Amino acid sequence: MKVMICGTDEAGRGPIAGPVVAAAVILDPAKPIVGINDSKKLSEKKRAALSLEIKEKALYWAIAQCSASEIDDLNILQASLLAMQRAVAGLPVAPSMVLVDGNHVPQLQVPAQAVIGGDGLHECIGAASILAKVERDRQMLEWHQQFPHYDFAKHKGYPTPAHLAILREQGACVIHRRSFAPVKRVLGSVS
Repeated sequence: MKVMICGTDEAGRGPIAGPVVAAAVILDPAKPIVGINDSKKLSEKKRAALSLEIKEKALYWAIAQCSASEIDDLNILQASLLAMQRAVAGLPVAPSMVLVDGNHVPQLQVPAQAVIGGDGLHECIGAASILAKVERDRQMLEWHQQFPHYDFAKHKGYPTPAHLAILREQGACVIHRRSFAPVKRVLGSVS
């Protein structure tokens, strides 16, 4: 039986708006991809190009997420783990082993190991970090179309000074994470 190592990672733990998105990737050793790294160390243009190449060349990949309301219900750590669990479950095959970026492992039906800094150490985790980040950014651009006054295209939901100022002025929208302190503060002052 062929050993299939899956990497999984998430994007979007730090923002105060939008989903947390996870990806699971099983790379094909026969089709190497040059330039895979932690998505945060790559330019937006490089991530986009690598995302397409990963989707073309990987043996299997899947993307899943938890919404802002799920994050509020579960907390961001548990939502991140659930998104990764959903991504791994979304693969058409069960991997032999799952390497997870970070120091927590989601509940899985297969062996798994946490790897701190794994997105820079293992290409399969780096590939997952790229797919998750590109997909989350794509969704935030869609949310920008619905709520242009929040400027999600620029800050992608992260708590930048500009985003916090808009939040204080406009209040929260449907994708803001109500359990996060900056949003809670605004909602507390509104009610």
